[in-house]
Amino acid sequence: MKTILLSLMLAVFVHTSSIYDFKVPGLTGGTIDFSAFKGKKIMIVNTASKCGNTPQYDGLEKLYEKYKDKLVIVGFPANNFGQQEPGTNSEIQEFCKKNYGVTFPMAEKVSVKGDDIAPLFKYLTDEAEKQGIKDPIKWNFTKFLLDENGKLITVINNKTQPMSDEVLKYLN
Repeated sequence: MKTILLSLMLAVFVHTSSIYDFKVPGLTGGTIDFSAFKGKKIMIVNTASKCGNTPQYDGLEKLYEKYKDKLVIVGFPANNFGQQEPGTNSEIQEFCKKNYGVTFPMAEKVSVKGDDIAPLFKYLTDEAEKQGIKDPIKWNFTKFLLDENGKLITVINNKTQPMSDEVLKYLN
């Protein structure tokens, strides 16, 4: 029995070889299926409602609106840094909608670092490290940008504004 269970667990880890293998619970219910984003660039951002970077929600929404024909942004609330995302999923959803008019997909709150890291962020961290980017998630609003084929292009610093030239050069 142990061997079967171990084999199944290993198969899950081995099978996750692409961003398109991931499905995560959405902040307002339902599932965010990354396979639905094939052919578009994907920006994955760890967010927080009580961070100095929180106003980036506004820039992320503007970026999403301007480029949504070729870019999808998925926000992942996380409480890993300074306890800056203490709210429940419903409180986070209300905050994002009320204060920033967020319409891009938001996932349920996850951990983006440490022993309880969400599988998606483990995958992204591993992909970044393959590119020589060590410890890529240093704070809230780190941005992972993937190309239309699901391959990591770059990791964008948490202080970099979403509508900055540093980001737009990958979209124009």
